[in-house]
Amino acid sequence: MNYGELKQAIQDYLETSETTLVANIPNFVRAAEQRIVRTIQIPELRKNATNALVSGTEYIKRPEDFIAVYSMSVAGADGQYSFLIDKDVNFIRSAYPSASTTGTPRYYAQFDGSRGSDKGTFMFGPTPDFDYTIELHYYYDPPSIVGSDTNTSWLGDNAETALLNGSLVEAYTFLKGDGDMLQQYRAQYDDAVAMLGIVQTRSQRDAYRDGKL
Repeated sequence: MNYGELKQAIQDYLETSETTLVANIPNFVRAAEQRIVRTIQIPELRKNATNALVSGTEYIKRPEDFIAVYSMSVAGADGQYSFLIDKDVNFIRSAYPSASTTGTPRYYAQFDGSRGSDKGTFMFGPTPDFDYTIELHYYYDPPSIVGSDTNTSWLGDNAETALLNGSLVEAYTFLKGDGDMLQQYRAQYDDAVAMLGIVQTRSQRDAYRDGKL
């Protein structure tokens, strides 16, 4: 399903092409996308990024599309990776009161959050004594389907039922529609997200290791 098809389906289901509603369809769709992405944790919504952690510098910026950490590791000159342990900033400050304490980083913390175009910072302890490579696996905001009528997205291609019904929930709420019909849209959305939840469960196990579901 591309954006043009989704936009038309929303109007068809609600049986209206009222100007104000149509103008707000992009907002309804983006709200539905955000709801879905914040609910499920499937591999398709994860990314990998590497960054240089410079000697003597205890901070690096988070990626611009960052939502949450999946895992983080560090590699030195030998190319051997070791996984870092997620801690609070207070723990790192207590364990390494001086930023001049250096070594191979063992811990990381999210030092601050997003503020407009500034997407926040990771902090490491101890301060690196070498130019390390950081490998970050993280959940991200995928590109929106909203755009030209031919725009597509992963959700539009693989989770169109969830995306459509999530958009209908937002649009019908905007219209202040009948409560029973709104509940029906919500139930259909919940069912579609539950199916994505099965994909999430399957992605975290395999038949050889865990047996069949």
